[in-house]
Amino acid sequence: MSPRLDEIWVYLSTTPLLGLTLTLLAYQGAFWLYKRCGFHPLANPVLISVVILAGILLATGMPYQRYFDGAQFVHFLLGPATVALAIPLYAQWPRLKAMALPLCIALVVGSLTAALSAYGLGALFGASRESLISLAPKSVTTPIAMGIAERLGGLPSLTAVLVITTGILGAVGARYLYRLLRIHDPAVRGFAIGIASHGIGTARAFQVSEQTGAFAALAMGLNGLATAVSLPWILPWIERLFGE
Repeated sequence: MSPRLDEIWVYLSTTPLLGLTLTLLAYQGAFWLYKRCGFHPLANPVLISVVILAGILLATGMPYQRYFDGAQFVHFLLGPATVALAIPLYAQWPRLKAMALPLCIALVVGSLTAALSAYGLGALFGASRESLISLAPKSVTTPIAMGIAERLGGLPSLTAVLVITTGILGAVGARYLYRLLRIHDPAVRGFAIGIASHGIGTARAFQVSEQTGAFAALAMGLNGLATAVSLPWILPWIERLFGE
């Protein structure tokens, strides 16, 4: 940057609202591109926003903590937004009652598979214990996953990155996997992506249909609760299983 622009940037970067402004502008631009691409999953706006913001931070040398001082306002809204997902779910109440038992079984199996597979792959490649604990809750929505990782001795910041990566991969690849496995039921599709890919997958599910999004929201919430309650209890067993 030129000396004049550099002085302006130094001044602006001391303002917490800069992080919030950059976040909103990056997402707005990414969503515009997403619409121009016909809502193709490969043009996921979260992925594009992450790339844009990472590029800005690298180019300007802004410390992440300074950026997050402003962006944390968006992070705070994750909680209310998650609770608000109960509204579309209420409209699916009759089918939810009819599918209660299969959904409970899918929740238990999906939650355990997500934690075990992540931990096992990390152990296979020789990751440290801190990294393994950070990996285990990667299919849980970000605020819950970070809390779980911090409580169990993991790295919350690493968990946040893993959670976002998992969500993006699920939102991008789920459609193709469903086609390959010939899964067509909107409720099944939604519940699966909600367990595996939390909030980002749920956002993608709502773009498909309200029913898909409602069941994804249910799975995201239940998986967060199930993992927060069960992981502290089963972690010692997982560590013995993989020889940690």
